[in-house]
Amino acid sequence: MNSILRAIEDKRKQLHTKEKKLADYIASHPHDVVRMSITDLAEHSGTSTATISRFCKMMLFAGFAEFKMKLAAELAQAPAGQTYQDIVAGNPLQRIVEAIRTNHVRSITDTTRLLDMPKLEAAVRALRNARQIDLYGVATSGLVAQDFYQKLIRIGKRATAFSDPHMQITSAAGLTAEDVAIGISYSGETPETIDAIRCAKENGAVTISLTKYGSSTLASLTDIPLFASSLEEGMRRGDLASRIAQLHVVDILFVGMVSDHFDEYVPKLEHSFHMVKKYRKEKDR
Repeated sequence: MNSILRAIEDKRKQLHTKEKKLADYIASHPHDVVRMSITDLAEHSGTSTATISRFCKMMLFAGFAEFKMKLAAELAQAPAGQTYQDIVAGNPLQRIVEAIRTNHVRSITDTTRLLDMPKLEAAVRALRNARQIDLYGVATSGLVAQDFYQKLIRIGKRATAFSDPHMQITSAAGLTAEDVAIGISYSGETPETIDAIRCAKENGAVTISLTKYGSSTLASLTDIPLFASSLEEGMRRGDLASRIAQLHVVDILFVGMVSDHFDEYVPKLEHSFHMVKKYRKEKDR
């Protein structure tokens, strides 16, 4: 199942009766839907054009035209026979190697298709101009926040990464309109991350979220919602593909920042590299 259809399935329980009817029709006839007008879809699904427009906006599309375009792109590019492969008992190591490769490639491919370029550009611009960058995430998302933190300090950006909920709020309380707060949560429903972003927003900071694709509390709160693949299903044993998808977006943001201000950031990258090399060598002697 691709990311858009997975997001619709995840949201289904929260939908009203007519919206559920529409969601069920789209899930059962995705290839037909991309060839329909909004009037055709309303007729075939037994709903209305108003319901379709409301549904598309709830799923974070500008309207039916954008929804149809992105669904068509996903359906056209979905690799045949390549679905998420969970951990199973007794798998030969060679099959495990291939399964992990498939999961990671599919996760990165799906995430790339989901990227909204105007929002991505806005995020890069906000990060570049930020006086201070706070990164919030717990568990696996906390590791992704730490990865971004290590990248940012290498180019001289003032940044902090917190997994402790009290420290998240303490830091968020000190942010201003000159700062950026990033909340990372695969589900988009992590209470600690949501609270920290709410606090940062209340104090005027620009807020960015990185969640799985689809509507969520965290995404709806932030100024710039970014999305990663929702490839993993069920128990998500090990959070494997989701972590790779999040790191993929983090890498894009970081390289976008450096590329945009190459002459400023690359010397800092080189300087930090040489300093680490110098002092680690001295310690090893």
